[in-house]
Amino acid sequence: MSVTPAPARHLNLSGASNFRDLGGYPTGDGRTVRWRQIFRSNHLGHLTEDDAAVLRDLGVRSAFDFRGTEERVAARCAMPEISVHSLPVEPTVVAALRAITADGTPLSTDHAVEVMRDSYRSYVQKNTRHFRTLFAHLLEDRAPLVIHCTAGKDRTGFACALILHTLGVSGDVISEDYLLTNRFYRRDPNHSTDLPDEIRQVLGAVQASFLAAAFEAIDADYGDLESYIRDGLGIGKAERADLEARYLQR
Repeated sequence: MSVTPAPARHLNLSGASNFRDLGGYPTGDGRTVRWRQIFRSNHLGHLTEDDAAVLRDLGVRSAFDFRGTEERVAARCAMPEISVHSLPVEPTVVAALRAITADGTPLSTDHAVEVMRDSYRSYVQKNTRHFRTLFAHLLEDRAPLVIHCTAGKDRTGFACALILHTLGVSGDVISEDYLLTNRFYRRDPNHSTDLPDEIRQVLGAVQASFLAAAFEAIDADYGDLESYIRDGLGIGKAERADLEARYLQR
């Protein structure tokens, strides 16, 4: 008996990098995340006609955009038929690094790592309402859908980690998915800053310590992840069962 191969996790689009499917991951109770329902990506402002045809074939109908106001204006979604839902988490990293240099302090990669960790803490401390709104949308009939920010690695990475945790995927698998960004993300050559290259290399990648900082903030503010899912994201037993019914399969 032939076995049907799993769909490709990474879709190599010309105008969007890091476009990946969250499907296929196993859960603790023997189910798997449904393929071709939830995708993650960097922004959708530079999609080519061929890219748009791929997204249409996938049936993508909705995009959940974590970019801030200026980021969104600079690169609007290239597919008018996709319903875009703005969940703005304003970027803070570059401004924080410039503030460090304002008094003459030379920037180091340690500064960059700590600023990145601070930004992840802020997802919990200042922006939980936007991730809560994402989960409210996930409970509606909006799939197939794509979640993205500018690079599709930090705000998007945290959102996707929360989704996979809520669906029962193990922490080790979630970490592996999160770190796939370092394989598939292409830095946008048109997006340059005055920061040194070694700093930009830190900002253009992900590290396990970044995501860990967000979960440390969850523990500090909510006690544990389960409490955050319930009280921060508004996902009780009934909502969780609904999400599982929508996004898991045997």
